[in-house]
Amino acid sequence: MKIKQLAVAISALLLAASASAADPKLGIVYDAGGKFDKSFNQSAFEGASRFKKDTGINFIEVQVNSDTQAEQVLRGLARKNLDLIASIGFAQTQALQKVAKEFPKVRFVLIDGVAQGANVNSVTFKEEEGSYLVGVAAAQASKSKKLGFIGGIDIPLIRTFACGYAQGAKATDKKVEIFQNMVGTTSAAWNDPAKGGELARSQFERGVDVVFAVAGGSGMGTLQTAKEKGKLAIGVDSNQNHLYPGTMLTSMVKRVDNAVYDSFMQMKNGTWKAGVTAKGIKEGGVDWALDEHNRKLITPEIEKKVMGARKDIIDGKIKVIDIRATNSCPA
Repeated sequence: MKIKQLAVAISALLLAASASAADPKLGIVYDAGGKFDKSFNQSAFEGASRFKKDTGINFIEVQVNSDTQAEQVLRGLARKNLDLIASIGFAQTQALQKVAKEFPKVRFVLIDGVAQGANVNSVTFKEEEGSYLVGVAAAQASKSKKLGFIGGIDIPLIRTFACGYAQGAKATDKKVEIFQNMVGTTSAAWNDPAKGGELARSQFERGVDVVFAVAGGSGMGTLQTAKEKGKLAIGVDSNQNHLYPGTMLTSMVKRVDNAVYDSFMQMKNGTWKAGVTAKGIKEGGVDWALDEHNRKLITPEIEKKVMGARKDIIDGKIKVIDIRATNSCPA
């Protein structure tokens, strides 16, 4: 009897080992903002963590301290013969493209950028659609009809947020005026909350009463200053409503968590494919955030207006212009 029990135990162990050996080896590389940036990287971490919770499959995680370090980090992970490496952020585009070419057997997914390669899947988002929704909310909530936008760096991606925001606001109220500022010109611009707060203060002094922060860690300074001045702020990427309840009008949510989770799950299920995937409102890639933290700020009128615009975008009745395709913003 003991021999039979031992045989069963050994058989179970072998089956477990076999299943474990079949599990994909996964990695994730956060950009310089860090995985606890309360924004983009943290959303990616949450998606990877949800995948681990659902499947029991772990992942290796690394953070780069600068854009130039990405190539070294990606190459180091690729040498470990991982099955899939997720690169978080467009700043890793060139590094990923180079390393992917060197390691054709390793698959890569770039979140928020487009890289070339037969072993690369690029996941992009229709930021203009989500930004349109928060622009509608901002125009409805503003008393001064002066809205602010604070971006990290003046690049096409950030202009896409700004243009979508302006389109939504102007479609709601043509009299709205929009003030824009950028934090800086280098990667340090994503992690300078003092400058983010300073720019917000300047906009508030010019009459702005709602500001949309799209500046990574620098945006934390913008949100905090809005709280101090009793103005309204809009978060980005992750749902940041909980950070400053009472002054957070909403957040433009970019579902980076879903993008990472889906990529890892596709790798597990053997359905992963190279190419480019674009996720808008309809595809569950972007949205606005309404929860218990901002419920009191969103009036029935604002909610009706935003949800109407949301439905019209999904149905194709509203076509939000992507400035990256046209090089000009209609608003």
